[in-house]
Amino acid sequence: MLADWYLAIRAFHVMAIIAWMAGLFYLPRLFVYHADAKEEVMRTTFRVMERRLYLAIMTPAMLASWAAGLLLIAIIGLNHGWLHAKLLLVVLITAFHFLLGHHLKRFAADAETRDQRYFRIINEIPTVLMIGIVVLVVVKPF
Repeated sequence: MLADWYLAIRAFHVMAIIAWMAGLFYLPRLFVYHADAKEEVMRTTFRVMERRLYLAIMTPAMLASWAAGLLLIAIIGLNHGWLHAKLLLVVLITAFHFLLGHHLKRFAADAETRDQRYFRIINEIPTVLMIGIVVLVVVKPF
Protein backbone atom coordinates (compact mmCIF):
# COMPACT_ATOMS: atom_id res chain seq x y z
CA MET A 1 0.00 0.00 0.00
CA LEU A 2 2.72 2.49 1.01
CA ALA A 3 4.72 1.44 -2.06
CA ASP A 4 1.85 2.70 -4.25
CA TRP A 5 2.59 6.18 -2.92
CA TYR A 6 6.36 5.95 -3.53
CA LEU A 7 6.57 8.50 -6.37
CA ALA A 8 4.30 11.01 -4.64
CA ILE A 9 6.29 10.70 -1.40
CA ARG A 10 9.56 11.06 -3.29
CA ALA A 11 8.28 14.19 -5.08
CA PHE A 12 7.17 15.68 -1.74
CA HIS A 13 10.57 14.78 -0.26
CA VAL A 14 12.39 16.64 -3.06
CA MET A 15 10.15 19.71 -2.69
CA ALA A 16 10.69 19.79 1.08
CA ILE A 17 14.45 19.46 0.60
CA ILE A 18 14.49 22.35 -1.88
CA ALA A 19 12.72 24.61 0.62
CA TRP A 20 15.00 23.48 3.46
CA MET A 21 18.18 23.95 1.43
CA ALA A 22 17.09 27.42 0.31
CA GLY A 23 16.88 28.40 3.96
CA LEU A 24 20.17 26.72 4.82
CA PHE A 25 21.84 28.76 2.09
CA TYR A 26 20.10 32.05 2.91
CA LEU A 27 20.11 32.22 6.72
CA PRO A 28 23.92 32.28 7.09
CA ARG A 29 23.98 35.02 4.44
CA LEU A 30 21.52 37.03 6.53
CA PHE A 31 23.80 36.46 9.51
CA VAL A 32 26.71 37.93 7.51
CA TYR A 33 24.74 41.13 6.96
CA HIS A 34 23.37 41.12 10.51
CA ALA A 35 26.87 40.80 11.99
CA ASP A 36 27.90 43.92 10.05
CA ALA A 37 24.73 45.94 10.76
CA LYS A 38 25.41 49.06 12.80
CA GLU A 39 21.96 50.61 12.95
CA GLU A 40 19.35 49.23 15.35
CA VAL A 41 16.67 49.47 12.66
CA MET A 42 18.67 47.14 10.42
CA ARG A 43 19.42 44.72 13.27
CA THR A 44 15.71 44.60 14.12
CA THR A 45 14.81 43.94 10.49
CA PHE A 46 17.35 41.11 10.30
CA ARG A 47 16.02 39.58 13.53
CA VAL A 48 12.51 39.46 12.08
CA MET A 49 13.68 38.05 8.74
CA GLU A 50 15.88 35.43 10.40
CA ARG A 51 13.20 34.29 12.84
CA ARG A 52 10.54 33.97 10.14
CA LEU A 53 12.86 32.11 7.80
CA TYR A 54 13.95 29.65 10.49
CA LEU A 55 10.57 29.05 12.12
CA ALA A 56 8.13 29.37 9.21
CA ILE A 57 10.13 27.88 6.35
CA MET A 58 13.28 26.02 7.36
CA THR A 59 12.07 24.03 10.35
CA PRO A 60 8.79 22.84 8.77
CA ALA A 61 10.72 21.95 5.59
CA MET A 62 13.30 20.02 7.63
CA LEU A 63 10.54 18.11 9.44
CA ALA A 64 8.77 17.38 6.15
CA SER A 65 12.07 16.21 4.60
CA TRP A 66 12.70 13.85 7.49
CA ALA A 67 9.11 12.53 7.52
CA ALA A 68 9.06 11.86 3.78
CA GLY A 69 12.57 10.41 3.89
CA LEU A 70 11.62 7.99 6.66
CA LEU A 71 8.56 6.92 4.68
CA LEU A 72 10.80 6.28 1.67
CA ILE A 73 13.10 4.19 3.85
CA ALA A 74 10.07 2.20 5.00
CA ILE A 75 9.41 1.42 1.33
CA ILE A 76 12.93 0.71 0.01
CA GLY A 77 14.56 -0.55 3.19
CA LEU A 78 17.91 0.22 4.78
CA ASN A 79 19.95 -2.39 2.92
CA HIS A 80 21.77 0.08 0.67
CA GLY A 81 25.28 1.29 1.49
CA TRP A 82 24.74 4.63 -0.24
CA LEU A 83 21.70 5.23 1.96
CA HIS A 84 23.72 4.77 5.15
CA ALA A 85 26.24 7.34 3.92
CA LYS A 86 23.42 9.70 2.88
CA LEU A 87 21.81 9.41 6.31
CA LEU A 88 25.10 10.36 7.94
CA LEU A 89 25.25 13.51 5.79
CA VAL A 90 21.58 14.26 6.54
CA VAL A 91 22.31 14.01 10.26
CA LEU A 92 25.20 16.46 9.76
CA ILE A 93 23.03 18.90 7.79
CA THR A 94 20.38 18.63 10.51
CA ALA A 95 23.02 19.45 13.12
CA PHE A 96 23.96 22.47 10.99
CA HIS A 97 20.30 23.51 10.99
CA PHE A 98 20.31 23.50 14.79
CA LEU A 99 23.64 25.37 14.87
CA LEU A 100 21.93 28.10 12.85
CA GLY A 101 19.10 28.06 15.39
CA HIS A 102 21.68 28.61 18.14
CA HIS A 103 23.09 31.64 16.30
CA LEU A 104 19.55 32.88 15.67
CA LYS A 105 18.90 32.93 19.42
CA ARG A 106 22.19 34.71 20.06
CA PHE A 107 21.39 37.39 17.45
CA ALA A 108 17.89 37.79 18.92
CA ALA A 109 19.44 38.47 22.33
CA ASP A 110 22.14 40.77 20.89
CA ALA A 111 24.66 38.30 22.27
CA GLU A 112 26.27 37.06 19.04
CA THR A 113 30.01 37.72 19.09
CA ARG A 114 30.99 36.05 15.81
CA ASP A 115 31.92 38.34 12.95
CA GLN A 116 30.74 38.24 9.36
CA ARG A 117 33.81 36.22 8.29
CA TYR A 118 32.72 33.27 10.43
CA PHE A 119 29.27 33.30 8.83
CA ARG A 120 30.77 33.56 5.34
CA ILE A 121 32.79 30.42 6.07
CA ILE A 122 29.97 28.34 7.56
CA ASN A 123 27.76 29.41 4.65
CA GLU A 124 29.70 26.84 2.58
CA ILE A 125 28.85 23.87 4.83
CA PRO A 126 25.39 23.13 3.39
CA THR A 127 26.78 23.27 -0.15
CA VAL A 128 29.42 20.64 0.59
CA LEU A 129 26.91 18.40 2.36
CA MET A 130 24.35 18.83 -0.44
CA ILE A 131 26.92 17.82 -3.07
CA GLY A 132 27.69 14.66 -1.12
CA ILE A 133 24.01 13.82 -0.68
CA VAL A 134 23.13 14.38 -4.33
CA VAL A 135 26.08 12.30 -5.55
CA LEU A 136 25.13 9.46 -3.23
CA VAL A 137 21.46 9.50 -4.26
CA VAL A 138 22.05 9.82 -8.01
CA VAL A 139 25.21 7.73 -8.50
CA LYS A 140 24.58 5.18 -5.70
CA PRO A 141 28.29 4.28 -5.64
CA PHE A 142 27.89 1.41 -3.17
